[in-house]
Amino acid sequence: MSAPNAVTFPTENRATEMIEILDPATGATVGHVPMTGLAEIDRQVELADRVQSTWARTASAERAAALRAGAALLRECADELAELNRAETGRPRAEGKQGVLTGAATLEQYAELGPLHRGKTLQGDFEATDLMVWEPCGVVVALTPWNDPVAVSCGLLGAALATGNTVVYKPSERAPHTGGLLGELLARALPEGVLQTVQGDGRIGALLAARTDVDVVAHVGSTSTGREIAKSVAVTGVKALLENGGNDALVVDAGVDPLWAAGQAALGAFANSGQICVSVERIFVHRDVAEAFLAALVAEAESWETAPLVDRRHRDQVHAHVRDAVDLGADLLTGGVVPDGAGAHYPATVLAHCDSNMRIMREETFGPVAPVRRVDTFEQGIVEAATDDYGLAATVLTPSMAHAQHAWRELPVGTVKINAVFGGAPGGAAHPRRASGSGFGYGPELLDEMTRTKVVHLRPAPH
Repeated sequence: MSAPNAVTFPTENRATEMIEILDPATGATVGHVPMTGLAEIDRQVELADRVQSTWARTASAERAAALRAGAALLRECADELAELNRAETGRPRAEGKQGVLTGAATLEQYAELGPLHRGKTLQGDFEATDLMVWEPCGVVVALTPWNDPVAVSCGLLGAALATGNTVVYKPSERAPHTGGLLGELLARALPEGVLQTVQGDGRIGALLAARTDVDVVAHVGSTSTGREIAKSVAVTGVKALLENGGNDALVVDAGVDPLWAAGQAALGAFANSGQICVSVERIFVHRDVAEAFLAALVAEAESWETAPLVDRRHRDQVHAHVRDAVDLGADLLTGGVVPDGAGAHYPATVLAHCDSNMRIMREETFGPVAPVRRVDTFEQGIVEAATDDYGLAATVLTPSMAHAQHAWRELPVGTVKINAVFGGAPGGAAHPRRASGSGFGYGPELLDEMTRTKVVHLRPAPH
């Protein structure tokens, strides 16, 4: 996303601009989606503001029932949403359907949590009552990504709607058909104007983020976009809720089974072709297991069937990171070659002898690439993993409980996973650090982010 004062926005007096989507597997045109015009966006925000007070006064149980109805519609259309997701982003249909079902479950979770969201009472004078009560923020702008478009969107939308906010929702321009159908289905279960969908590219996102007549801008996506949003809200005073990119480390300790560790590394780096917010982006392996680990990781990569990347523009960025690493001395053990043919395919890739001078170790690659650096000690691995501009998540594979305890204490990230690259109990919520964003993005705590707290001091008038 570009800064609001550095872009040319679409105007009403010219032909409607279209978003063209190509199938990343074949390069064929999936379809065209018209970008929302400025006058229509003004109308949508005005409507969202006008109906918000009525939605806020709606009983929380009724809001919850609407979310459950929306979840039921998602389940009914799960196959259609999964196919749209596959056609637009290349995500395998089964994985896309699981994302839809996860999104439906998330809406149901917030349907349960919304009515239970509590304020507090305070102990003051005996003659008075003191309360801390929450209120919805108002109008929420939700800007969501393409890599898991339904599940991620449902988190922001569910929490915002459960607490009485209205929402102007812009899905990623890389998944506009998927996001458009999601918005349409949920809007069917809600009163008019409570949830409205805007279509557009980064210019439209920048426009929404710069508005002064909204109350929250909630974003999940790249760090560059998150930084531009932060600049905008610094001027407008609107609250920003940001989950930006990550550069997640995997630290492999001595004493682990190198074959098992390689399987974990491959899963973390290659699942969904590395296009997951908490994908493994950097690997620090103890020299005692490095040789066996690398051999096993190469075997994993060569047997891994990667889905295409979302588009060729993104593939070019991933390949540029790989070429930069090779040019600076990394050993390309497998992969790293742009295949011939249509689409945006890229092979699972393993690099050895990587260091911090390489972009692939300093920046989020978001592709099926496993860059590996050998370290002499576990402590060196933790220190180098912690030396980073990002702070989303990290994984440690170790047989030592002492090392596990040390790792989760020392790693400056929102989520630390011990001996599993993915997984965790439902409802977890963490604060991303540094360039990875700010604020809770999931779990019950997201309800707090979507509300404001007011203190009430209530005393009877004197006789």
